[in-house]
Amino acid sequence: MTRRNLPFILMLNVLGIVLFLSWYLPTDHGFWFKIDSAIFFFFNQHLASDAWFLRMVAITNNRIFDVISLIAMGLLYLYFYLKQDAFGRRRLIVTGVVMLLTGVVLNQFGHLLPVKHASPTLTFDNINRVSELTGIPTKDASSDSFPGDHGMMLMIFSCFMLRYFNRTAFAIALLITLVFCLPRIMIGAHWFTDIAVGSLSVVMVGTSWWLMTPASDVVIHWLNCKLPGKYRPTQP
Repeated sequence: MTRRNLPFILMLNVLGIVLFLSWYLPTDHGFWFKIDSAIFFFFNQHLASDAWFLRMVAITNNRIFDVISLIAMGLLYLYFYLKQDAFGRRRLIVTGVVMLLTGVVLNQFGHLLPVKHASPTLTFDNINRVSELTGIPTKDASSDSFPGDHGMMLMIFSCFMLRYFNRTAFAIALLITLVFCLPRIMIGAHWFTDIAVGSLSVVMVGTSWWLMTPASDVVIHWLNCKLPGKYRPTQP
């Protein structure tokens, strides 16, 4: 499996590194800053002029909305879980644990990157802040927004859907990723590149070695055999 996938793994690593360096190396992040600024001001200008848009952005960046994203991912996972027998359900639970651990490890790896990047709401002056306009508790700023933690977790979930389920599950997971990443960008808590460069580059490098080699299968099988409970595999 590793030998067959090695060209794709290397390609994803090169693409991920080049993507990151295209943002990291140029002065003031080069053309990416123009894209980031244009996206931020496009949404920010509407916060003061469109009351419906303001409320929508405020609500979708409340912590409660994060729970909805977890529910959306959980329902997709539950669909496949219910189709399994007892042994398959146990394996899916273990796979979910490994997925969460993968997210934690890659998130820590991402924050080792030599980047300290405040969100656009803390970078520009005289801008609209949702928390000030509405009084609704919401995340509209971050002192270190690169890479986007939320976006990274959603992308990792999508990768696991492709690896262990099917392309339809992957497509639905990508839609979930888009829907729940966009509010962070609209409110200005993240730059577009926090997710499209930061999260994506880390996920491309990290998950390629983890999911396109036997590594994740080995860990899932080991935990499945070692964790207590019924329906453990009969073969070690």
